[in-house]
Amino acid sequence: MKSFEYLRPETLDEALAALSDPDAASLGGGTNLLDLMKLGVAGPERIVDLARLPGLDRIETLPDGMTRVGALVRNSDLAADPGFAAAFPMVAEALLSGASAQLRNAATVGGNLMQATRCAYFQDPFAACNRRAAGSGCDALGGANRGHAVLGWSPACIAVHPSDFCVPLAALGAEAEIAGPSGTRLVPLAEFHLLPGEEPHRATALEPGEIVLALRLPAAAAGFAGNARYLKLRERTSYAFAVVSAAAALRIEDGTVAAARLALGGVAARPWRCSEAEEALAGKPATAESFAAAASIALSNAAPSGANGYKIVLAERLLARTMAAAAAGTPAEMPALPGSLMDDTGEAAHA
Repeated sequence: MKSFEYLRPETLDEALAALSDPDAASLGGGTNLLDLMKLGVAGPERIVDLARLPGLDRIETLPDGMTRVGALVRNSDLAADPGFAAAFPMVAEALLSGASAQLRNAATVGGNLMQATRCAYFQDPFAACNRRAAGSGCDALGGANRGHAVLGWSPACIAVHPSDFCVPLAALGAEAEIAGPSGTRLVPLAEFHLLPGEEPHRATALEPGEIVLALRLPAAAAGFAGNARYLKLRERTSYAFAVVSAAAALRIEDGTVAAARLALGGVAARPWRCSEAEEALAGKPATAESFAAAASIALSNAAPSGANGYKIVLAERLLARTMAAAAAGTPAEMPALPGSLMDDTGEAAHA
């Protein structure tokens, strides 16, 4: 690991000044950045530790009813917060389905949003990767790519975003609160992570010198708490990233879907909001046939980027199954295996 300057600013202004250096990187829990530094993939000249910034470790309700989660809130603390888990159960389920308890105790909300792809070619400093080194090429094309993107990819990059947490957040219309030299701004989470296009080295909407201050969830998102699930398919039941995942939140009235919020994970460089499927499902009966039709719409533009055509079928079936699980009702207690298809959760909390 190369030498670097380490700073621990006490105020936001100090942090932003330190991050004005283009070779600086911000540090939250360090569960991703430090790994990348050890691999030789990341080599910042300056690390700016945000741990001392005031007010970023809070979960609070704003006057307009929004829920604001500070960027330094630990993943485990957020999932365990009774009020948050009751209002946004599929977000808590997604959090608890990811990584190990030890990592969740260290990882932060802001770091989760900012984590890099787990593409093996990105993590190999000797491989060609446009995301890591612009213009170098993409060894994943024609390489080992069964876990790569089937939506939104380009010949420049076929990597996927690895987060569980971000998938239900995108579905519920969450926003990232960002601070920078020009002040603060809000970016919808469904747009925060960028598709590769011709600039795959730009992974997020952050401009130079900006940081994530908090996450905001609209008050209306809590209205889906009674019928919300997050499910993921993985190569082993625990401690594995999703091959594909799905978040589904429904508002059901007299057996009809009044509104739906749907998103997919593991299929693109960003959590994939399924807006067309949501619109198609609204007003339809809450049946397996309706869910299958909506899932088909969600994957209608999918295309393999390599040896991964199977992911299209998996994602379509998983999304339909997640909608069915949501329609059955949010479990009264968190499943013993959060996010797993193997856990029969039984009685619903809001039946």
